[in-house]
Amino acid sequence: MEAKTKEQHDWISVISRYNSPHTGKSIWQIINSLGPYILLWIAMYYSLGISYLLTLGLSFIAAGFLVRLFIIFHDCGHGSFFRSKKANRIVGTFLGSLVFTPYDYWHREHSIHHKTVGNLDKRGKGDVWTLTVEEYNQCTPGRKLLYRLYRHPVLLLGIGPFFLFVLWFRIPRKSMGKAGQRSVYVTNTIMLLYCLLLIFLLGWKAFLMIQIPVIYVATLAGVWLFYVQHQYEDVIWTRQEDWDYRRMALEGSSFLKFPRLLQWFSGNIGYHHIHHLSPMIPNYNLERCHRENVMFSGIKPVTFIPSMRTLSLRLWNEKAGRLISFRQFRKLLPSLSV
Repeated sequence: MEAKTKEQHDWISVISRYNSPHTGKSIWQIINSLGPYILLWIAMYYSLGISYLLTLGLSFIAAGFLVRLFIIFHDCGHGSFFRSKKANRIVGTFLGSLVFTPYDYWHREHSIHHKTVGNLDKRGKGDVWTLTVEEYNQCTPGRKLLYRLYRHPVLLLGIGPFFLFVLWFRIPRKSMGKAGQRSVYVTNTIMLLYCLLLIFLLGWKAFLMIQIPVIYVATLAGVWLFYVQHQYEDVIWTRQEDWDYRRMALEGSSFLKFPRLLQWFSGNIGYHHIHHLSPMIPNYNLERCHRENVMFSGIKPVTFIPSMRTLSLRLWNEKAGRLISFRQFRKLLPSLSV
């Protein structure tokens, strides 16, 4: 017990050195993310008169900046971007409108995700729907079909993200609670105002030709990032009695080793194992925390190409302790029917 307490104290003392946000760095990150995003909107508007293919090309870059703005929004909700709670709320609410996400509702769900990630007994809040082999095997044919559709890349990444951020987050529901519902109304109001302003300045057709591809690519990239952070080959999931905060952060949250440019656009969120150890670390301190401490040297990174292959992993095999594909599941059927 004493050894475990000392180990816990050691890692807490390590990460606490990186928890404090730097106001100057935070403001500069807003400038170098929001500024180019606005300039790209202007460039895309003028590119419409040249070629829509050019506009679509620019939309991929703009989507990258929008993902980066989402990371700032995400940090604000954790209280890690500014020391001031009020500053985090104001900036987070404004950026939430740009990324089509209600501040209070999303962060309430996300905080539950941090407390229950990888816990097989507490699934369903702020995570990707994941069934165990036994659960899937016992499903009705209709529920199996629903699960297969949900986990199919076309729906999971091609349709789902756009539907979730553009439509689903616009609807207040009782399950959100009063604060969540209020954040939906606030976000929708801000969105309506700036959309009307842009339509007035650019025209509705130009607005839609720019906004739709930007938000589509950004939501796809964002959901894929979230997916691969906890759905990869060496991930661990456990039952409540074996669930451990530190172990789940280091072994149940991926270290995505991206090319430098993608790492910049994704706001260092690839260092997700560090983020789950301490959500209070601002995104610009995550890489430094990983690099400066030997305790993270043994973490196996997930690189870009292998991360794409994680989409074939659909079910958690409790006996083997790993995610498997539907093809692997079919091979297990004879043993499951015994």
